[in-house]
Formats: sequence, C-alpha cells, structure tokens
Amino acid sequence: MQTKATLVILAALIVIVAVSCDKLVDPGNTADIGSDIVDVSSSLWPTAAYPAPSGIVSVEFLGQTLTFWPFTGADFSGNPQDPVNLIFFGNADPRDIRAALLSLDGDRTAFGYGNVPPFNARWEDAIGDVQPGYGEPGGWTPGVVQLACGEYGPIRFHLRLFKIGDWTVGNAHFEMLIPGTSDHQVLNWNAAEDLVTVDMLRSGLLDESVPMGTSQYINQEPFKTIPAILYNELPVDLRYYIGGPIEDVTEDVPMPTDGIIPIFNLARSVPRVAEVRTQSLVIEFGQYIPKPFCASSPYDYVYVQGPVNLTQTTELREDGQYIMTFRAEGELGITPIDISTGQPVGETLTAIVKEHHDANMNDDVAAAWALLSQKIVPASDPNAGSFYKRLRVSSAGAEGFQVMVKCPGEEEFQDVTGDPDAATSVTEAVKR
Repeated sequence: MQTKATLVILAALIVIVAVSCDKLVDPGNTADIGSDIVDVSSSLWPTAAYPAPSGIVSVEFLGQTLTFWPFTGADFSGNPQDPVNLIFFGNADPRDIRAALLSLDGDRTAFGYGNVPPFNARWEDAIGDVQPGYGEPGGWTPGVVQLACGEYGPIRFHLRLFKIGDWTVGNAHFEMLIPGTSDHQVLNWNAAEDLVTVDMLRSGLLDESVPMGTSQYINQEPFKTIPAILYNELPVDLRYYIGGPIEDVTEDVPMPTDGIIPIFNLARSVPRVAEVRTQSLVIEFGQYIPKPFCASSPYDYVYVQGPVNLTQTTELREDGQYIMTFRAEGELGITPIDISTGQPVGETLTAIVKEHHDANMNDDVAAAWALLSQKIVPASDPNAGSFYKRLRVSSAGAEGFQVMVKCPGEEEFQDVTGDPDAATSVTEAVKR
C-alpha cells in the first residue's frame, strides 16, 4: 500500500486544467435534435444473447467462490475497458458500500495522504459512463453505483461497483480531466485501489477476525498506457505520486497493476440514508479532434468549441431502491480544419449533443441504459451527419448495444456497431 506523503498541490495542477465537457446538461434546453434521431431512438432496442467474455476467473474466500470477468467493458464485445481491482464480501451490496464511503470524512493524514484535494475529499456520487461487467451465475450486469473522491476535474478517484450474486466487484482508478475535451484519462490503477483500501480500513466495518483476503494473480500487468502528450503536461509531484518517470517522455507510459485483487470482508454496515443528491456543471469544450463520423479520410480534422451542461441526480428511497438520472445537452461549434496548418477549411457548423443515462438497483435487479445522439447541422452541408449510440444492460437480461451513423446523401442510418473504426462521437473522438 502506498503511504508516502502526497505532495500534489492545487497550484501545480492548474497546468492540466483546461475547459472540458464530459457529460453535461441543461434541463431547460429543448433544442431539436432532428426527426431522424427521434425515429431511431424510439425504435425497438436491439437485443442479443451476448456470450460470456473470454478470460473468466474464479476466486475463493472463506469457503465461497466468485466466478467473474476480471474487467469491465464499454459494450459486450469482450474487449477489456478497465481491470477489476476490488472485491467485496459479506455486507457487500453496492448500496451498502456507497453508504459506508459516503459516511467517511476526508482526513487521511494518518495514512500519509496530504491535506489537499483530492486526497482530503469526501466520497460523492460520480458522473461517469455506463459500463457492463460479467459474473456467474447471472451474466452481464451494470455498474449502477459510481462514486468519486474529488471534483470532476482536474483530478479525482473514480469507483464503479458491480453486484454479482452476494458479492460486489469494482474498478477504482485515479484520473485526470483531459484539457479541452469531454473525457478523463486514467493515470493509475494501484493508487485508487490503495485509497479505497485505506477507506475500508477507516470504515470500521471489516470483520476483526478475517478483515481481508487477496486473490491469486489475475490481471495482466501493465494495463493500458498514458499518452506521452498528456503525461508531459503532468506536474512533477503528480508524476512522482503515480510512480512514473520524472522527466518528459517520448513514448506512452504504461500503467502497472499488481495483478492481485484485495477482498474486503464486510461484517457490518452503516445505515443507508434515504436522500436525493444533485450535481450540475457547465464546462467549455475546445479541442482539435479527428472528424468523429462521416470522415472522408484519416486527415479530416475539426475544431470543436462551446459550452455543454450536465446534471445528475441520484436518489436512495426508503424502500432501498437506488435511482440515477443523468442528462447532457449542448450546442457546439464544429469547424473543418487543415491539420497541417490549423486553419479553417470550411464553415463552422453546429453539433447538437445529447446524452442520457438512467440506472436503478433494488434487492433483485440492477439495470442501466445510456443513449448518445449527436447531429451536425445544417444537413445540406457536406460536412454534416448524425451519430447515435445506445447501450442497455440488466442483471435480469435483455442486453443491447448499437452504433448508427447517417452521412450526407444517405437516406437511412447505417448500423456500424461491429466496426469501431467507422465512427465515434464528437465527445469521444479525442481518444483516437
């Protein structure tokens, strides 16, 4: 476990803060996204019997066995998104883990953490993408409960929890908000695993006789990398904290994992508090990106700029039902660019962006869905187009995933679900 003092200070972090817009919404914004998008969104959800992903593992603890996929996904393809690096046993319902973490203060100085954000922050409900996990029996299941330690930017710890039978598995990661974009970049897996471990110890809920266990070696190491262009923007103290090179780099920096997952044996729980929590943000987007859909070549670039708004509401009801609602809406300027000169090569168009997430969990079922629609207008412009993506996952079955694109000259949407290189969204294209 990391116990070195955290030296990161807010002033040093300003260099990695730029305006961004991950998921944003103004409930009063009723901008028309176009009848074609409405027609697609009202059509029947695609459903399929998605097979189990490869690489299923089993972990034994106190005579019980957990069988699961040691990763999360962005869809049902079996491509790993994040590694599972936490397992909870006993009073392990995600709603109970949430209650335990929300009840803690932000003082971690006894464990070597500095009294600066995000290391002195309290846990809150997090805004984040819907991801599926997998376990047996039951199959695919959503990460309904998401928590964050730290503000949305510039840096935070982010935790997703997936209920699998009587167990819960989770991924925790330490991440930065990418300057001028709509997304976060993971910086470290182990640092977030350590912070959650510290807070589970602080909770006082672990069994005194067997508080913790560990899995066998499971996850590959390292897993994913930090792009060099982003790594070189990190302050030296932050590079030291995540265990990376102190000097600037020319190659992407691998993110290590220790491959062994801690298992927390929760013998008690804190009372769940029935309440409603709401978050609202307005963030400016500003970035050069590859044209996300309807591109004529890999050299098609655009400059995207403008405000997007986000609002998320989470509710825990008296009957124990947990409900999350997220809405994002914005109108962005999108200008075709000659990437060799950075100069405009076309008129600035409008990208109408909408994203909706809904999720809920009770004692029997966890379910979530996400819908993203983006329309570049006017439709008569050769650089216009429409993008649509939706994901649905439920522990009761009925999964679905679909990506569709409509480019100028096409009468109908084209299903490009099986071709990840065919299209992405305006707000995701920075990952390319």
